[in-house]
Amino acid sequence: MRLWSIHPKYLDRRGLVAVWRESLLAKAVLEGRTKGYTHHPQLFRFRNSPDPLKYINAYIESIYAESLKRGYKFDETKFSHQTIDQKLPVTYGQIRYEFEHLRKKLRIRDPEKLDEIEMIDYPDVNPIFYVVLGPLEKWEKI
Repeated sequence: MRLWSIHPKYLDRRGLVAVWRESLLAKAVLEGRTKGYTHHPQLFRFRNSPDPLKYINAYIESIYAESLKRGYKFDETKFSHQTIDQKLPVTYGQIRYEFEHLRKKLRIRDPEKLDEIEMIDYPDVNPIFYVVLGPLEKWEKI
């Protein structure tokens, strides 16, 4: 499960579809509707947010918004539209790690998308996050 902190606009087709599926799985875990993945480290920041379901729904909505820009037909009934009161922090080190991780994936599976983002030094983050100074998040599995 990879719930990207970087903005979904950087993901290739496979990455966007994967994060859609994985974020819906994360929502099911947070709702207590599945027994698997309950201790997955990617859920840490949602569990520690002021309202885990509100934040995962807002996260899913950002993925959905990107899907609309690309003309995809993701199912809007899979989440509830949410307005969050405050953004969640994500460290600079986490953003750097994720963007390099994405670049490595794109080198293999979508060189054209890699060309689109190659010159970006510092990516935008998913709209539910704001960046703070710091190393790679402790929950990240390398």
